[in-house]
Amino acid sequence: MSVSVLGAILALLVAIVLILKKIPPTYAMIIGAIIGGLVGGVGLSNTVTYMIDGTKGIVSAIIRIVTAGILAGALIESGAAARIAESIVEKLGEKNALLAMTLATWLLTAVGVFGDVSVITVAPIAIQIAKKSGYRKLGILIAMIGGVKAGNVMSPNPNTIAAAETFHVPLTSMMAAGIPAAITAIIVTSIIAKRLSKKGTEVVADDTLDSNENLPSLGASLVGPAVTILLLLLRPIFNIAVDPLIALPVGGFVGIIAMGKVKHIVSYLEFGLGKMSGVAMLLIGTGTLSGIIANSSLKDAIISALGAAGLPAFLLAPISGVFMGAASASSTAGTTLASQVFGETILSYGVAALAAGAMIHSGSFVFDGLPHGSFFHVSAGSVNMEIKERLKLIPYESLIGICMVTVTTILYGVIRLLG
Repeated sequence: MSVSVLGAILALLVAIVLILKKIPPTYAMIIGAIIGGLVGGVGLSNTVTYMIDGTKGIVSAIIRIVTAGILAGALIESGAAARIAESIVEKLGEKNALLAMTLATWLLTAVGVFGDVSVITVAPIAIQIAKKSGYRKLGILIAMIGGVKAGNVMSPNPNTIAAAETFHVPLTSMMAAGIPAAITAIIVTSIIAKRLSKKGTEVVADDTLDSNENLPSLGASLVGPAVTILLLLLRPIFNIAVDPLIALPVGGFVGIIAMGKVKHIVSYLEFGLGKMSGVAMLLIGTGTLSGIIANSSLKDAIISALGAAGLPAFLLAPISGVFMGAASASSTAGTTLASQVFGETILSYGVAALAAGAMIHSGSFVFDGLPHGSFFHVSAGSVNMEIKERLKLIPYESLIGICMVTVTTILYGVIRLLG
């Protein structure tokens, strides 16, 4: 029994409205899924079955994401992330300050720090530079937002893990497939940030935050991410498979030892678990919603629309990523939803698994910063920006995402570099 198109759309709309009303996203999506299933005509029993089946499909991703919290906690709470960010800005200097902000948030996110945490970490440094150079808030914030997008698309973060898990490809392969999109994001962000550098409100004294002076050395700070990446690279280089479930926490533990922070290990683990628990709960809600949509006629309607417009079938991958990223205002939830709902159909058209995952993943970054998501508000708060002004950045950050998904689609959909 299939959920009607109306039911699937209503499930998404109800979830979005409830999130906008400040209902926790997990509950919002569960409620949306229930209403969508009932209105969609499949009855209460089938609705619950579809929701549970949808959640079952992402359990393995959730387990890996929870263990990734060890690395994230070690990087953030130890001060390693802040040290890496400061070092990048110091090396590039004030002349290349905007690029330094972008590269700092890119690197932090790329090695496993959450996007919102990356912005919060770099923001105090960015604010100090802005005061010296006369830059304004719009310019420095878009520089950091673009860096987050560039890092996220090639990171061992929950969004990439979700894509790799759904399409059963190595995490390192999915990370590598995001590199062209990351380079694109950095280039486009640099251009936009420069144009906006003198626009928006000024940075005032109250915006300047104190930085933590008691930070580990740069070398020690990089040990954890380096060990993680090396372990993940054993598979493509030596055909020795080290699962992210092992590589990410091992990198975190080794990094803690290298920084001499073993006595703080419990607090780091608690922090990392707290961050990842939120993502895990989000994905549970996402799974229930994807179960309803996957068992609906919505994907058939979208495919028919593509055919009627004369568009190639592989476009279902980036379009679904864009659509689901906008619906959830989250690259993690958007990637998971699109992969779970449309993945099998996309593969049936002969699209390679890695290519499909990469196109969906990059598409999820187009509208992942909309106001019904947390990143919108966290990023605004990082530089004490009013919501009205923060809204002005949405077209620019969406343009960065559009460029990312366009490059990815040309490479993997049109040219078919990945088969």
